[in-house]
Amino acid sequence: MDPKKLVIYEVFPRNHTEEGTLKALTEDLPRIKSLGVDYVWLMPIYPIGEEGRKGTLGSPYAIKDYRSINPELGTFEDFKALVGKAHSLGLKVMIDIVYNHASRDSILFQDHPEWFYTENGSPSRKVPDWSDVYNLDYSKPELWDYQIETLKFWARYVDGFRCDVAPLVPLEFWKRAKAEVSKVNPNILWLAETVHPSFVRWLRARGFAVHSDPEMHAVFHLTYDYDGREILEAYLRGEKSLESYADYLNVQEALYPAEYAKLRFLENHDTPRAASIFRDEFRLRNWTALAFMLKGATLVYAGQEYAIKEAPNLFEKDPILWETGDEEFLRFFKRLISIKKALKCENQRVRALKDGVLVVECDNATGIFNVEGKIGEIELEISGKNLLTGEAVRSRNGKLELGFEPLIVLRRG
Repeated sequence: MDPKKLVIYEVFPRNHTEEGTLKALTEDLPRIKSLGVDYVWLMPIYPIGEEGRKGTLGSPYAIKDYRSINPELGTFEDFKALVGKAHSLGLKVMIDIVYNHASRDSILFQDHPEWFYTENGSPSRKVPDWSDVYNLDYSKPELWDYQIETLKFWARYVDGFRCDVAPLVPLEFWKRAKAEVSKVNPNILWLAETVHPSFVRWLRARGFAVHSDPEMHAVFHLTYDYDGREILEAYLRGEKSLESYADYLNVQEALYPAEYAKLRFLENHDTPRAASIFRDEFRLRNWTALAFMLKGATLVYAGQEYAIKEAPNLFEKDPILWETGDEEFLRFFKRLISIKKALKCENQRVRALKDGVLVVECDNATGIFNVEGKIGEIELEISGKNLLTGEAVRSRNGKLELGFEPLIVLRRG
């Protein structure tokens, strides 16, 4: 499947349901499938370390054992049943791979403390705030062997790996890992959580090796769009113009390999909810539609489809408040997923009009997104059908009446 057509649904198993188990999540798979998504990405499902634990239950990214299931979520049989159910529904399953670091009391640290990064002779970490983990040291060949064997084990069951802060792990490791995993499962989808450019600069200034996004495409099918996100966040703070965001999206077309695919998102487990950022419903609908139209895969963080404003706490039991969801927004969201499959966006150009409107031109469609809620006319020559409503759209004398709702127009001719 073309990575640029994919919709990936991120799930935090502990807080997806009241029960917080894999069995309870399995029961929700038919609903998830009905959205039209392709992959279910499970945030880490492994046992969580206790030493230095954050909050009551700890971060799922402070992993104690890469080769077993967190008993609070269920058993390995529960995991296999979830994967089997997903596959029977036509869903693929992606799991989180967290190879930059492990918990301070991890099995690896107990058995092989020499595999960990040290400062002044003591185990440590490269990011001080990540106080519940120690960094791994990939100068040790035996660590490579262990980690790759672990990947090969999981590749017998799942369809994809989302690799946490992948640029902090040597690219040569990922190249070898992909080659060896392909002998077990050649169809694994590789997604790299690449990082904000400012984080790359911060790490390099401290003498740490970290790869750029374009480098990661030598291995990975998909990389995060944090490079674009950094400019979007600056625009939302009033520090950069809308034009600068549009310009950078065009730069990506030359910066990355010809067949590149980014993971577009408005939210994930590390960001605020989109509905809490874009509190006006029309702005939320325009930015959401834009995220689905931009060239690349699209990420949905569970609950986003209902415009839920509260994000689950990473360190506590904090179930999603599904009952607060917006059913009308859900219908809009499902429509966007179906539209994404019909779009042809091998070639893409993004423009920011002076009216606070973003225009995205793909091979067969044009998106018009009134992200600043302006009213009036814009200069745009277009004719076709709005895929969101089925209504005809036509300019008059080179001008189009601007509404608050997003437009995705399948062009005529």
